[in-house]
Amino acid sequence: MSPPLITVEKLTMGWDDVILQKDASFEVQENEVFAILGGSGCGKSTMLRYLIGLEVPLGGEISIAGIGRPNLDVGRPPFGVMFQSGALFGSLSVGENVALPLDQWTDLPEDAIGAIVRAKLKLVGLDGSEDKFPAEISGGMKKRAAIARAMALEPPLLFLDEPSAGLDPVSSVELDELILTLNRVLGLTVVLVTHELPSIFKIAKRCIMLDKDSQSIIASGVPSELRDSSADPRVHAFFNRQPHA
Repeated sequence: MSPPLITVEKLTMGWDDVILQKDASFEVQENEVFAILGGSGCGKSTMLRYLIGLEVPLGGEISIAGIGRPNLDVGRPPFGVMFQSGALFGSLSVGENVALPLDQWTDLPEDAIGAIVRAKLKLVGLDGSEDKFPAEISGGMKKRAAIARAMALEPPLLFLDEPSAGLDPVSSVELDELILTLNRVLGLTVVLVTHELPSIFKIAKRCIMLDKDSQSIIASGVPSELRDSSADPRVHAFFNRQPHA
């Protein structure tokens, strides 16, 4: 088996006296869709910020692609990120948003950047949308445009923060299908933060579940197996949408 693409060892997350998670350890294998799950306030999106190098751990180690913890101040990152709600710049067109990483990290001429932008937008089903502005497109289209921007530099790894949040059921299913296609056809490794159960069961090959009260990972494995077989009442309640006493 190839070495893990992501290795997290004894990660402690928090600020000052506030601890969100402690001693978190897990691995993400190349070419898998991996989900970070848990209830509100457990630190899911915060963990993603640590993984991509926006936060410095209080303890522990993170290694991505064998090069250690990402340093966004030094060199081109080996991944793309779709932030929650897409985080497109409203003053820029969709095409200009997708072109941002190419403008920042490459010396490609304008016509080459334009060709890549059009290709990435076509890949996510937004062919011909490069001149529209974020305010002129739907929530689902914004998420797709953000994924196109995340793929602009052709990274082997994508981080997606709540990709289905706020979408109608049809748009959510379409986005799930896009993620599966990117994983299957392009071989992209995908790490997503989510609490949407239909998406979890459809696209995630493995997952971890964070718990706010214990500040720890309380489950790890295949989502359907955790739903059906976990003896932990917290895990059972989450996967079966039941209140936990």
